[in-house]
Amino acid sequence: MIVHVLGVAAGGGYPQWNCACATCRLARDGRARPLSHASVAFSATGRAWYLMNATPDVRQQVESCSTLHPGPATRSTPIAGVLLTDAELDHTLGLLVLREGIGLTVCATTPVLEALKTAFPVRPILDRYAPFEWRTLVPGVPLSLDDDGLRVEAFRTGGRPPRYAKGQEGGDWTVGLRVQDRRTGGVAVYAPGVERWTPEVAAAVGDADCVLFDGTFWRDDEMRRSGAGTRPASAMGHLPIAGPAGSAERLARLPASHRLYVHVNNTNPVLDLTSPERRALSALGLGVADEGMALEL
Repeated sequence: MIVHVLGVAAGGGYPQWNCACATCRLARDGRARPLSHASVAFSATGRAWYLMNATPDVRQQVESCSTLHPGPATRSTPIAGVLLTDAELDHTLGLLVLREGIGLTVCATTPVLEALKTAFPVRPILDRYAPFEWRTLVPGVPLSLDDDGLRVEAFRTGGRPPRYAKGQEGGDWTVGLRVQDRRTGGVAVYAPGVERWTPEVAAAVGDADCVLFDGTFWRDDEMRRSGAGTRPASAMGHLPIAGPAGSAERLARLPASHRLYVHVNNTNPVLDLTSPERRALSALGLGVADEGMALEL
């Protein structure tokens, strides 16, 4: 299996357009690399590719990855589908950008598919442009993606709906995705939104070769410390990296060859390559995914 990292940043990108926090200033001053919204592409053979989420930056992300370029026919694409981890705008707006295609397969949980039909009616809009296929992901039930041997299994990581669907709490609103190449046995886990470290999360990442994990916030009170807001990470559905209840110590104990953070918020000090927080990650054998990196499992 091949995994291409297309984007690393959380909602708003990096730097965020309306934020002048210390880490955003680093990017604007040229001391840190700007980042697009978190997404990866994966394939068993390099022929058919699947995107993890469709971000507002999807056109630029496709252009930046030559394996996703169209061809050989004038109007053709190696992108076969999109797998959604939730219904958040930064993970679904890109579906509208992909409307010019000949039709893609989109896989998501039941509440996400319903939200994209009603609260944010992407599905009826897209169905007027191309024959999209909408498939249901059921946590704990493997789903075969293609004849190349890829299989995906969702696991529940949160129950918070996006703001536009507020009032519909509960259910499988947020999931991680465990992708297995049945030919080689390689396993990759993509989990950009994790509320808590649960037995389901532990089981999903326990034997994976590659774990791309929620790195939204370094600490629970990061928004307050940075002056960007008041809500703690836990209230926004994200397990912080640091601390005894954080994800870093748990990820450090995993046998995976690649243990990398994605969906990193613009306030997170790990975006500063010289920060103590970034050095602390390195000391644990962890890192932040690089946009453009390719991993073979």
